[in-house]
Amino acid sequence: MNKFIPTLLLTAFMGLALTACGYGTGERALSGAGIGAAVGAGAAAATGGDVTKGAVIGGGVGAATGAATDADDINLDR
Repeated sequence: MNKFIPTLLLTAFMGLALTACGYGTGERALSGAGIGAAVGAGAAAATGGDVTKGAVIGGGVGAATGAATDADDINLDR
C-alpha cells in the first residue's frame, strides 16, 4: 500500500503528459523529454531501480525521439 498512491499519481501525471504534443521540432523535443523522463522514472520506480537514472535515460530518449520526428511523422489533426 505504501507504493500505491505514488504510483497512481505518477501514472496520472504520465497520462497528462502524453496529451502535451508540440508542433515545432524544439517543442516536440521538449515534450518528448518530459514524457520520456516521466515514463523512465515510473518504470524505474515500478521495477525497484534508480528513479533518477530512469528519468535521465527516459528524458534523453524522449528528447531524441521528439527531435527526430517532423510534422509528417505525426498526426496533429490536420
